[in-house]
Amino acid sequence: MSHGAVPVLRRLSRTIRVGSVAIGGDAPIAVQSMTNTDTCNVAATVAQIQALKKAGADLVRVSVPSMEAAEAFGQIRAQVDLPLITDIHFDYRIALRVADLGADCLRINPGNIGREDRVRAVIDCARDKGIPLRIGVNAGSLEKDLQQKYGEPTPAAMVESALRHIDILDRLNYPEFKVSLKASDVWMTVQAYRQLAGQIEQPLHLGITEAGGLRAGAVKSAVGLGMLLAEGIGDTIRISLAADPVEEIKVGWDILKSLRLRNRGINLIACPSCSRQEFDVIKAVNALEGRIEDIDQALDVAVIGCVVNGPGEAREAAVGLTGGQPNLLYIDGKPVGKLTEAELVDGVERAIRQQLAARAASPTPSTS
Repeated sequence: MSHGAVPVLRRLSRTIRVGSVAIGGDAPIAVQSMTNTDTCNVAATVAQIQALKKAGADLVRVSVPSMEAAEAFGQIRAQVDLPLITDIHFDYRIALRVADLGADCLRINPGNIGREDRVRAVIDCARDKGIPLRIGVNAGSLEKDLQQKYGEPTPAAMVESALRHIDILDRLNYPEFKVSLKASDVWMTVQAYRQLAGQIEQPLHLGITEAGGLRAGAVKSAVGLGMLLAEGIGDTIRISLAADPVEEIKVGWDILKSLRLRNRGINLIACPSCSRQEFDVIKAVNALEGRIEDIDQALDVAVIGCVVNGPGEAREAAVGLTGGQPNLLYIDGKPVGKLTEAELVDGVERAIRQQLAARAASPTPSTS
């Protein structure tokens, strides 16, 4: 495809490492999700992490609300190789335990751990083991005095809350952390990140919290994160959906692909269909999506139902299909064959896999 858009100029941030994954600096924007299984159910949690990895997750967060869950986390850690972030609140002893058991990042707000000696114990442990932290501010759980000061959640209140936690880490000389500022309101979230982005050097983790179900949540996340990412703000993302966590990974990748920030899997260009279509576009696309879900290599594929826009789109894609009399299959911009409606899905899938096989035989440098 022609890439005529101005590339995004990323915000400069320091780089931290979450296990094998670099976050910030010029590292690719990482895609993550969070398990929704009972952490104490080790088998179910491991299975979900593996499914998230297969879908393209770079990182996975696991809630650890109790010491029992911490011990279960140790068993989970031993069975998966994806970097794991542990979500911990209030009890500093849980943080110390999961650090010993192999956590790659601690999602923990220093301000709700309690006494400074407890915070210092967690920071000393993290420093000793090379484990970064994630400070996570949520509009729905701001400190009581900030709620009273601002009257309601606001971007400024969220930023002030974040800076309180950051001040603790600065005082303890521990700069290895990332920050999130999440609200369910798109504009509040965007404004909070914009305000904080110029005040700290650490990486930013983006998300619209409690965004909603699959459709509405994907839209809200795409709008909010899209604005920030297009401005160069954001180093790792999580799409918060009331849906299968695997869908969070898929939507996250779709957002990054739409801004040409990362590539993974098939970039399927398809027309919405109209009375000009020469074949059932919606049926063909739905069938094709199911067939190519396993592919993680990047490839542009165009499926257009008529001859008005079809040839132009097909010529720009690695594999293209144009409706007409007959329907034409294009490879690298050139028509190579005719397909009946019954042959469409098989023919396009076969062309995709042949193209990928050919590229694998003579690889060229690419970025993800």
